[in-house]
Amino acid sequence: MKLQAVHIPPGLRGDDLPVGVSGAVDIVIEDGKVGKVLPSDASPRGVLLSAPVDLHTHIDKNYCVHEVGAAEGDLFAAIRRMAVYNQNLAAHLRVERMARALEEVWQFGTRALRTHIDWGEPEAPPALAAACRLREQWHGRIDLQIVALTPLDVFAESEAAERIGEQVAAAGAVLGAFVYRNDDLHAKLDRVFAAAKRHGSMLDFHVDEGLDADARGLEAIAELTLCHGLEGRVVCGHACSLGIQPAGDAANTIRLCAEAGIHLVALPTTNLYLQGAWDGTPVQRGITRMREARAAGIGMSVATDNVQDGFYPYGSYDLIETFSLGVQVAHLAPAMNWLEAITVAPARAMGLVWDGRIAPGCPADLLLLSATADHELLTPAGRSRTVIRSGRALTPLPPAQV
Repeated sequence: MKLQAVHIPPGLRGDDLPVGVSGAVDIVIEDGKVGKVLPSDASPRGVLLSAPVDLHTHIDKNYCVHEVGAAEGDLFAAIRRMAVYNQNLAAHLRVERMARALEEVWQFGTRALRTHIDWGEPEAPPALAAACRLREQWHGRIDLQIVALTPLDVFAESEAAERIGEQVAAAGAVLGAFVYRNDDLHAKLDRVFAAAKRHGSMLDFHVDEGLDADARGLEAIAELTLCHGLEGRVVCGHACSLGIQPAGDAANTIRLCAEAGIHLVALPTTNLYLQGAWDGTPVQRGITRMREARAAGIGMSVATDNVQDGFYPYGSYDLIETFSLGVQVAHLAPAMNWLEAITVAPARAMGLVWDGRIAPGCPADLLLLSATADHELLTPAGRSRTVIRSGRALTPLPPAQV
């Protein structure tokens, strides 16, 4: 197969790729991999991405908003409702909804995702076994990573921290916690880090998911990452409070995160819905300081988060659509230069073998978008796509691309 006159965004191009006068290339795909990359002088016919990677999802509790109701800006109401829902959810329904999510992920072209699993007690929840089974069933199509999402206060007891850390490691999962203005913050976080270090686990936190300027969990996580020598092994999602803290304080935290190799994840759909006023038009935005973080050298991703549940009643697993919202709310320009936030950056954060750059020899797991210019990325026509896996188009290629 040959893809003619496609544009590869700068952050996705491998070293020394030739480009034509128009910035386009022709891609020859051979044996399921990218073969030759040739300069093309034709005008670009579309944008070629490596298949997207979704760094933050919750496939254990989606498609249930009709049962639990929409929280309309109340994060902790959503947490309480979903906890009750998960306790009473029939096992077969949980599996069906998790499988439905992965089918949707596959259809939209995403090749890997990380899902958080609610883990409220020292013993593993039933959703863990279900997620592990699905991970095996989807092996070779979707790389699925599992994260234990545990309220930080559970780590008040050393025995609980050790038990959770042990089970997470046995499942080949990632250790995580929900961190928000907790008492004894450093002591509890230190137990999480110590457990991760003992068991060789990566870490992934929900942190500062609100608009309280005194929420400083991200700063504490960066300090403990350096203290425990876990640089480059920690992901932090949300960090909304960073966006409303004084500029000097935020800059200091960003500097610490850069030093610690923290990877940040923005979740525009859920946080725009949950954060900010509901008694009038919201002024504050539920988004972290994406542009400042990337300028400081911090890995920065955009991810899906919740889909049709108590936290976010809308949405789907179309990561391109979520990216488009992130572009608008955070003023990411030019948008083409931020596409690595759903490809290369999350692939590296997940430690995937293939980091998403496109070059000869890389797997031909690709996404061809119809957009030919920056502004078209945010239109329905520009987001229309051809999913290519192992060099085979799962949907028909548009004319002149065969």
